[in-house]
Amino acid sequence: MSDLNEAQIRSFQQSRGLAVTGFIDAMTARALEESRWKLGDRSLNLQDHPLMRGDDVAALQSRLTEMGFDCGRVDGIYGARSASAVREFQQSAGIVVDGKCGPETIIALLRLTRMVSGGAPNALRENAAQKNRGPALANKIIVLNPDGDNALVYDVALRTEGRLLALGASVFLTRGIANNPSELERITFANQSSADLMISLHLDGYKNETAHGVATYFYGSDAHGIHSTVGERFASLVQREICARTDLLNCRTHAMAWDLLRLTRAPAVQIDLGYSSNPGDIERLSRPDFRDVIAEALVISIQRLYLAAEDDAKTGTLRISDLRKAGIRR
Repeated sequence: MSDLNEAQIRSFQQSRGLAVTGFIDAMTARALEESRWKLGDRSLNLQDHPLMRGDDVAALQSRLTEMGFDCGRVDGIYGARSASAVREFQQSAGIVVDGKCGPETIIALLRLTRMVSGGAPNALRENAAQKNRGPALANKIIVLNPDGDNALVYDVALRTEGRLLALGASVFLTRGIANNPSELERITFANQSSADLMISLHLDGYKNETAHGVATYFYGSDAHGIHSTVGERFASLVQREICARTDLLNCRTHAMAWDLLRLTRAPAVQIDLGYSSNPGDIERLSRPDFRDVIAEALVISIQRLYLAAEDDAKTGTLRISDLRKAGIRR
């Protein structure tokens, strides 16, 4: 790792969907370690924490998913769901069923052709699960994650929470006004809440105060050839709604492999609501009426995610009062 220069580190970080810093932080070091492993380099098995991680695990998950076995998200982490999919594959292939991906299992994987073709089964499952939840927000569990201890971001979360509760949704905040859990604690909280959707609210920052605007991130990894279809759709909806209702610069949506997006089991997005280093962005967010507009954009985006295509509305036109009139509430 010490042999890499800054340009190589930046290139690696960009290819892995990490924050591009040019130096090896803890997440980059872990990604470098994971990238060493190719499928077949070692036997994979479910073990006590820390779980096995690596590109070989992601390759196994991708291959099993293509064959119709449910590994859950392709995240490069060999957890209980991966072990279960391996056992199902082993049973179908007529080899020893132990949930471990050793030489015999790898050989069977290489020999067998795809049992499912013409699409991405995991994406189909994710989309089907979303549609089966129905359009009403009354049976949805939404986790809001106001990042850090910023009071403006926390206030946007509270305003969003109030609107969602009024529409019948169950809402959980990962922190209160006086506490600041770690990222892992927030991820664990979201997973234990059985969330349908996780929305993480942030402010970006840059050494040059001219950087400004809103950007939204969803789970995706070019290295693993996977992305969250529901996460990507919601990221697109919320980015468009915010930009249609405000004058924040559109910094677009991006696929990233940050832990918050990768390890949260529900579709998750991170929204950077502006730059703390830009006076204009902070002036906007400091206004209660502006934070109200952001909160309404978030709620409308959530509702649009669950509406059928024929019931959806044009970006920037739907209002919370319209949802009440339509009876899309408890």
